Amino acid sequence: MSEIAEKWRLAFTTIRCSRAFTTSAEKIKNLPAKSPSYTSISIPDQAPSAHSDPPRSFKMDQSQLTKLVQDKDLDHLRHFGGVNKVASALETDVNAGISGEPDDVSHKQKVFGVNAYKQPARGFFRVVLEAFTDLKITILLVCAALWLGSGIKENGVQEGWYDAGSTFVMVFLMIAGSAVSHHWQNQQFDELSRVSGNILTDVIRKGQRQRVSIFEIVVGDVVCLKIGDQVPADGLFIDGHSLQVDESSMTGKSGCMEEKSNQNPFLFSGTKVADGSARMLVTSVGMNTKGGEMMRPINCDSSEQTPLQARLNKLTSSISKVGLAVNFMVLVVLLICYFTGNKQDKHRKRESVPGQTMGDNIMNSVVGNIVAAVTIVVVLIPEGLPLAVTITLVHSMKRMMVDQVMVRKLSACETMGSATIICTDKTGTLTMNEMKVTEFWVGQDSVVETACSSVSKFVLDLIRDGVALNTTSIVYRLPSGSEYEFSSSPTEKAIISWAVAQLSMDMDETKKSCKVIQVEAFNSQKRRSGILMRKSADDTVHVHWKGAAEMILAMCSSFYDGLGIVEDLDEDKRGSFQQIIQGMVTSSLRCIAFAHKQVSGETILEREDGKNIQEEGLTLIGLVGIKDPCHPGVKSAVQACQEAEVNIMMITGDNIFTAKAIATECGILKPGDDASNEATVEGAEFRYYTSQEKLRRVGKIRVMASSSSDDKFLMVQCLKQKGHVVAVTGDGMNDAQALKEADIGVSMGIQGTEVAKESSDIIIDDFASVVKVLLWGRCVYDNIQKFIQFQLTVNVAALLINFVAAVSSGDVPLTAFQLLWVNLIVDTLGAFALSTELPTGELMKKPLVGRTEPLITNVMWRNLVGQAIYQVAVLLTLQFKGESIFGVDEAVKRTLIFNAFVLCQVFNEFNARNIEKQNVFEGIHKNKLFLGIIFVTVVLQVVMVEFLKRFAVTVRLSWGQWGACVGIAAASWPIGWVVKCIRVPDTPILQLLGIE
Repeated sequence: MSEIAEKWRLAFTTIRCSRAFTTSAEKIKNLPAKSPSYTSISIPDQAPSAHSDPPRSFKMDQSQLTKLVQDKDLDHLRHFGGVNKVASALETDVNAGISGEPDDVSHKQKVFGVNAYKQPARGFFRVVLEAFTDLKITILLVCAALWLGSGIKENGVQEGWYDAGSTFVMVFLMIAGSAVSHHWQNQQFDELSRVSGNILTDVIRKGQRQRVSIFEIVVGDVVCLKIGDQVPADGLFIDGHSLQVDESSMTGKSGCMEEKSNQNPFLFSGTKVADGSARMLVTSVGMNTKGGEMMRPINCDSSEQTPLQARLNKLTSSISKVGLAVNFMVLVVLLICYFTGNKQDKHRKRESVPGQTMGDNIMNSVVGNIVAAVTIVVVLIPEGLPLAVTITLVHSMKRMMVDQVMVRKLSACETMGSATIICTDKTGTLTMNEMKVTEFWVGQDSVVETACSSVSKFVLDLIRDGVALNTTSIVYRLPSGSEYEFSSSPTEKAIISWAVAQLSMDMDETKKSCKVIQVEAFNSQKRRSGILMRKSADDTVHVHWKGAAEMILAMCSSFYDGLGIVEDLDEDKRGSFQQIIQGMVTSSLRCIAFAHKQVSGETILEREDGKNIQEEGLTLIGLVGIKDPCHPGVKSAVQACQEAEVNIMMITGDNIFTAKAIATECGILKPGDDASNEATVEGAEFRYYTSQEKLRRVGKIRVMASSSSDDKFLMVQCLKQKGHVVAVTGDGMNDAQALKEADIGVSMGIQGTEVAKESSDIIIDDFASVVKVLLWGRCVYDNIQKFIQFQLTVNVAALLINFVAAVSSGDVPLTAFQLLWVNLIVDTLGAFALSTELPTGELMKKPLVGRTEPLITNVMWRNLVGQAIYQVAVLLTLQFKGESIFGVDEAVKRTLIFNAFVLCQVFNEFNARNIEKQNVFEGIHKNKLFLGIIFVTVVLQVVMVEFLKRFAVTVRLSWGQWGACVGIAAASWPIGWVVKCIRVPDTPILQLLGIE
C-alpha cells in the first residue's frame, strides 16, 4: 500500500508543477512587451498568395514590399539586410536578374500582379444608357409620347399608335446607331491607348540586357535606367552614377528633384530620370505602386474635344437657331391655316371648321402640329458633324499606325494639317542615327585604320581607359567569345565598337583593373561626361573627360602627340586643332575629343566635400570623327513639305559648320541661303537678340546651330508670336519643354526618351513620317469639309421644302418620321462614308488652311446652294404638280417626294467626295467602305418604302416610279458638274456680307 500511495503522491506533484509552469507562462505572456525602435519584417517559409495557391511562394509578400518602399524608411531596409537581401528574398540575382523563363514570369505575375493600370470597363449597355440622357433623344421621346396619346384619343388604339409608334422605333434606332458608333469609338481609343502605352524598358534577365514591354515587368526584375526614362514601377536603387529623379509627377511640386543613392534608394513609378544612370530592383508593379494612377503613360480620353469639334459645335448651334426660327414660322403658318379652315387632312377634308370643330379635336390638332414642328427642328440639328470629326480622326489614327506613326492626342491630327513650319532636330530625324567612326587624330596627325599600332601604347591605353570607363553603356560578350553586344546610345556604340575593333580594347579587363570613384553623366546641356578613377596596379588617381571637341579643347592646356610626348597647347597649336575640328564638321562628322589628367589622392577627399571632377589643365589625348548618314528619303520629304508651303527649320546642338553641311545635304538650305547670314544662326546669338529683332528674323532662319533646349523653346515661342502653326520634333528629356509649347509635338519612337514621348502629341520613326502626318492632317480637314457640305445640303433643302409648302398650302410634305430616317442614314452612314476618304497627293498642293479660316468656304457655299436649289425646285414641283404629272393619288405623290429626297442625298454623296474637282468618281474604286455604305443605304431605303410603308406613311412604287426617282436624283451629278464651273471670290462670303 505504501508503494501505491507513493506513486499517487508523485503523480499529483507532477500535475501541480505542470500547472504552475503553465500559469506562470500565461502571466508572462500577458505582460506588455517593450516596443523596439524599429519594425522587424518576418520572413515566413511559406507566404500564402492573395491571388492563388501557387506551387511555391517567396520569402516576402506584397504588403511587406509595399511598406518597405513607400514608407521610405532606410532603417527598416538596413535592419532587414539591404537591397541584396530583398533581392534574395525575391529569388533575384542583382547582377544577372531573374531567369526570365515564361513560367517564372507568369508565377511572379500571379503572386505580385501585372504591371498595368486597371481601367474601369465601359460596356455597351452603359453607352446605351448615356444615349438616353441626350437632350435631343429626350425631346423626341416626349414628343412621341404626346403624339401617341393624341393619336389614340383621336383614332383609337388600333389606328392611333402608328405615327407615334413609328417615331418611337426610329428614335430607338437612332439610340442604337449612336451607341454602336460611340462604343466602336471607345474600343478604338482603348486599343490606341494600349499600343501607345507599350513602353519598352531595359531589364537584365539571364545576365543579358533585354528590352521588354513595360507590361511584362515583374517584381524582382532588375531595370536599367538612363536619362529621360520613366521609372516603370516602384523599386530600390541597386547601383548607379549621379542618378537624379524628377518626382514632380508624384508630389505635384514643380522641379522636385531627388538624388538617388544607397542613402536614398526608394524609386517610384511614373517619376522621370533627369540625370545619371542606375539599376533598380522592382518591388511593386501596377496597382500596387505608389503612383498607380500614374501608370498610364498616355491619357487618351474619348471625351476629348478637339478645336475642330469645338468649332463644329458652334456651327451646329448656329444652324439649330436658324432651324428653330424657320420651324417656328412653319408652326405659326400651320396653326393659322388650321384655325382659318385652310388645312386639309389625308382624306382631303378640312381639318377645322370655325365654330363647328369640337374642343377636343382642336386640342388634338394643335398638339399634333406642335409635336410635329418640335420633332422636325430637333431632327434637323446636324449632330452628325462632331461624330464625323471623331470618325475621321480615329480612322486616320488607325491608318497612320500602319505607317509606324502613333498619334497620342486627337487634336494633333487636325492641327498638323495647318502646320506652317516644322522645327526638326538632326540626329535620328534627318539622319539615320547609325554612327561609325571614320576619322582618328592623335596630336595633329590623322591615324588611318591600319596604322593604329604606330601610336604610342601609353596614349592608346589612355584612350581605352577613357572609352571603357567613361560611359554608361552596358557591354556583353556573346557566347562565341569573339564578339560584343552593346546597349547604349548610337554615339557611344560607335566609339566602343571602334575601340574594340581598332584598338583591341577589352572592356572587362579594363574595368577590373580600375575603380570608378565619381561620375558626371553626359547630358545635352553640358555636352560632355567625366569620371574620377583609381588604377589598381599603382594606386594612382586619374580624371577622364569625353565630349564635344570644341568644349573639351577649351578645357585643355596641353596635348599628347603620337609618341606619347606632352606638348603645350599654345595659341597657334590650338588654332590648328580648331581647323582640324572644323574640317571634320564641315564633312558632316560629329567630332568627339578625349582628355586626361593624373591627379593627387587628395582629389578623393575633395569628392567627399561635394566638389566636381577637375575640369581645367587637362591634356588632350585624341579626336574621333563620327559619321551619321542622312536618311535616303529625307531630301524628297523636305522638298515635299516645301512644295506644300511648309517651311523646315533644323535646330541642333552641333556646331554651325556641321549643321550647314547636313542642312545643305537634306535640302533645307539652298545654295543661295548659304551666302545669306539670315538663314543660319547660333543659339547663343539668337538668345541675345532684342524682341523686335527676333520677330523680324525668325521667319527667315532655316538653321539654328549650337543650340540648347532653352533656345529651342524660345524659337518656338517666337514663331507662334509671328503667327505660325509650329510642329517640333525632339527625342531627349531636354526637348520636353519645346514639345509641350509647340502646336504639335513630335517625338522619335526608336531612340526617343519616354519623357519626350509623354510630352509629345505624335510619335514617329523618321522625317518621312512627318510628311505622312502632314498629309493625313490635311485629309482630316478635307473630309470634314466634305461632310459639312453634304449635311448642310440636306438641312437647307428639308427646311426650305417644308417652309415653302407650309406657307403656300398649309401642308408639310416631309413628315417627322421621314426626317428622322434621313437624319439616321445621313448622320451615321453618311459620316462613315465621307469621313474615311483616303488622302491624295493633291492635298499637299492645296493652299494652307489657317486655324481662323471659315469652315464653310465660298466653294462649299456654291456647291451647297446649287444642290439645295435643285432639290427644293424638283420636290416642290412634285408637291404641287406631282399628282397631275405622274397621274397618281396623294399617297403615291408623298412617297415619291420622300423617296426622291433620300435618293438625292445618296447621289449627292458622290458630289461631296470632291469639293472642287468636277470628276467626283476619281479613285472611288479604292474606297470600298464608301461603296458599301452607298449600297446599304439604297437597300434600307427600298425596305423602308416597300415593306415598312405603314411606319413610313408610304405606299409601294412601280418600277417606272422608282426609275423616275432615280432619274431625279441622278440629275444632281450633271448639275454638280455645271455648278463647279462657276467661279467664286476668294474673300469669304460672310465677310463680304459684313456678318463676320
